[in-house]
Amino acid sequence: MPLNVPGILVLFHLLKNPRLVIPHVTVKDIRQIDFLALRNAGYRGAIFDKDNCLTIPYKDTLVPQLEDAWRECREAFGEGNVIIVSNSAGTKFDAGGIQAESVSYHLSAPVLRHDTLKPGYSCIASTRAYFSSLRLPISDDELVVVGDRIFTDVIMANRMRSDFASSSSNAPARARIGGPLAIWTDGVWQKESMVMRWLEKRLLSMVRKWARHGETSFVGTDIFVRELPSPQPRKTGSALTKLLDMMR
Repeated sequence: MPLNVPGILVLFHLLKNPRLVIPHVTVKDIRQIDFLALRNAGYRGAIFDKDNCLTIPYKDTLVPQLEDAWRECREAFGEGNVIIVSNSAGTKFDAGGIQAESVSYHLSAPVLRHDTLKPGYSCIASTRAYFSSLRLPISDDELVVVGDRIFTDVIMANRMRSDFASSSSNAPARARIGGPLAIWTDGVWQKESMVMRWLEKRLLSMVRKWARHGETSFVGTDIFVRELPSPQPRKTGSALTKLLDMMR
């Protein structure tokens, strides 16, 4: 993984606005996200991280357990309205865009080409340019940003917030957020950068206490979260049944 200079510089931004690390919704993985509820609330597009959010790190194929949720997401928002913004595939370090093509093929979604890594402002500009170029343009407050990293995905979403968000407690969550909905997936499919993840969680915990933000999710966004599907019981059979099956 290349050195993420924008990710390092964001520490200085946090001195001014530490609330940038607070996600609006926290889930274990995307199976807990109710995409139809998001669509009904006015969200029309989604930005996803790749590694440990949709795929095993350094792999291009979808985690098998996420197939139903990923299909539901793409059907809810529509073709072209769901994109992958990765700090590997589609960057200037992806020679010839080979990995971006592979990821796009396996996940059936476009991969954003960008030169600056998340959460850099140049990456944000490239993301905005993509959604503005659609036949039916999508604005920032109609987007959902989903990822497993606080310093890249959550901060990127919060940097896209408008200064004109509604302060009324009676306003819908989307109006009060005033930008993309930041959804943090705090589960991992394969251990990676665990020290940095621990530091991110510690920082988030401290900022929440400092901001007196005791909730684990933004008020009014719980309607977008559902229970994880129950694991399917493993089918078992007697030794005799297995023997008879082998003889058929």
